[in-house]
Amino acid sequence: MIRLSGRFRSALIIGGQGIRARKLRTFLSMISLFLGVLAVVVVQAGSEFAQRQVLAESELNTAKDGTLQIYLSPHEKAGPVTLETLKGRSDAVAVISKRAVIGEPNVAPVNPGASPFDQSGGGRYIQCDSQGNCYDPGQTAAPPGKAIELRIVALTGDIRTFRAFKHESGQWLDFTTEPSLAPRIVLNKEAAKGFERYRVPAQMHIDGGTADATPQIIGVVNDGDPYSPTAYVRADELLNWLPVNALSGNDGQMSIFMAPEATALQETLKARLIASGMKADEMHINTVKSRERVEDQLALMRLIFLGMAGLVLLIGTAGILNVGLATVGERVEEFALRRAVGTPRILLAGIVLAETLLVGLMTAAAAIGAGALGLKVGASMFGGRFPSLGDLTFPWQAGVAGVIAGLIAGLLGGLIPAIRAARIPIATVMRA
Repeated sequence: MIRLSGRFRSALIIGGQGIRARKLRTFLSMISLFLGVLAVVVVQAGSEFAQRQVLAESELNTAKDGTLQIYLSPHEKAGPVTLETLKGRSDAVAVISKRAVIGEPNVAPVNPGASPFDQSGGGRYIQCDSQGNCYDPGQTAAPPGKAIELRIVALTGDIRTFRAFKHESGQWLDFTTEPSLAPRIVLNKEAAKGFERYRVPAQMHIDGGTADATPQIIGVVNDGDPYSPTAYVRADELLNWLPVNALSGNDGQMSIFMAPEATALQETLKARLIASGMKADEMHINTVKSRERVEDQLALMRLIFLGMAGLVLLIGTAGILNVGLATVGERVEEFALRRAVGTPRILLAGIVLAETLLVGLMTAAAAIGAGALGLKVGASMFGGRFPSLGDLTFPWQAGVAGVIAGLIAGLLGGLIPAIRAARIPIATVMRA
């Protein structure tokens, strides 16, 4: 084992000396291989960035990978049972959506049906009764006035554990303090646009409420919804103005985000809901599988571009092969002399392979450095137009792919010259 280690060390030392003695050829070999390794690095980095971006969008709009989503049909007991079961739990959050109007009472809001402020349609809040009849509450004969309609989302805990909301301004809901009689709300970007554009009284009306509340706007977040004006509020603060049964009425939507490991809580909640009168088919459970979906989408694209990068890498490998064969042809006498003084054939082959592998590693280092520098320059130039580029870092997977590509190219490009060097007969030295 020590003998093999000594041969390996000798091959590296002599290979390094050969690189120093032929700097121009080494440089030309690196040039021919550089584009191929850089292509592999770029493809791997691009696929990692694409996967991260898609996963980030999924975490913002849907939920983090593996999250259990439970959707409950309207039922008078769904709200009370769910709130009681999830009280004090950090591994599950109930989300209750209802219609709310902030501003003058009994007037038509500026955005009927909680529609977006810059366009009509998409995002309108539709209500359905127990018979399945749906209608648009924004269609009213009330006179126009200073009011904004939005979707109010009551939360039993911090939903950011499951959905990666992006902070814009102000602060998020604090679930550790006592509930306030003046509900604190956090707006999404579309709702914030409406309150910047229109001045309305601080009076919030929710269908089924005992009285209108006076909300406090404390912050703005990006929840990934560019169409529906939405406000987030603590469920216990909303219950100061709304009966608990109204949270799960026909005009509301209830869902639950639950951690993957909270299986016992899931079974407990399901059993209690069924015991309260709900049917099993009125509960729909879905597991978020964003990573699996992303990998399926990106796998074919990655293979196509890796194939193209492989062709460029193959051209670089051919360049190393040509330079290696020419170098071995020039060093025939040197290798024959080494054989004559007792150098093993495997060490001769190791010397040639060590040179090409070192060339491959140096090229990989140059390509990885160029890729990291290009990413930094691109992020600084286009970070203003594309905010997602602001926090990008060079993925280590791309660096590993570059090193592997450099080693494979060095191995393939040096294998035939190494075999040729090992087969040089000792008698060749007599012709020198």
